[in-house]
Amino acid sequence: MELELIRTYHDNGTNGELTYAGAHVNYSIELPWKNNQHQISCIPEGRYELMKRYNVKFGEHFQVLNVPGRDEILIHPANNALKELKGCIAPVSILTGDGLGDSSRIALQKLVTLAYPEINKGSKIFLTIKSIS
Repeated sequence: MELELIRTYHDNGTNGELTYAGAHVNYSIELPWKNNQHQISCIPEGRYELMKRYNVKFGEHFQVLNVPGRDEILIHPANNALKELKGCIAPVSILTGDGLGDSSRIALQKLVTLAYPEINKGSKIFLTIKSIS
């Protein structure tokens, strides 16, 4: 399964649209691009494998594997990139500003419903991140 995240970079955050087979899944928010610096930058563009993950705080979510120079990068719920993210990706149902969104838990559940069955069947899930331009 191949997911695609198309980013738009802003000074206060990075917004994106997540698609599968060309169809809209949800939007995303991330930290602004600051040269992949730990805890203050979004991760580099590229192709990453996703792994399912669970904890009490986020419930079912994803880990982004093999990010250059980074670890523990997750896809988890958040509605404000600057306040709630340290390099991770947050799916959101709607964008409300640069690095801001709403209904993140609903958006994450939509992604889990789409991707977890494929992972459970043994399929690999990949996320390709690129910019709009």
